[in-house]
Amino acid sequence: MSSEAEVVLPQIYRHHVFACDTQRPPDHPHGSCGASGAQTLWDRMSKAIEAKGLNDTGFATAGCLGFCNTGPLLVVYPDGVWYRVRTPEDVDEIVNSHLDQGKRVDRLVVVLKRS
Repeated sequence: MSSEAEVVLPQIYRHHVFACDTQRPPDHPHGSCGASGAQTLWDRMSKAIEAKGLNDTGFATAGCLGFCNTGPLLVVYPDGVWYRVRTPEDVDEIVNSHLDQGKRVDRLVVVLKRS
């Protein structure tokens, strides 16, 4: 059997985006990305990635990413960049700048800390 140092794992995606779509009631104390309108934003992102032909970008909606009151949230790997997305224009800017050109959208970056 090969040691870990000898195993070469292919990178399937240049970027892999995970976007929270957890839906909680609007009055839930933790909030939720879904209650903040995430589904419409993620539908737009999926369509924009496809329309630009970004076949090297994976996109998946996910359950709770753990920072509920901050959302709607997504994270782009392998960069580890977290974005707070509020508008359809935010989605377009992330797709055009970060996912297509590799340029982080600093105005949308959120620095998260576990409490």
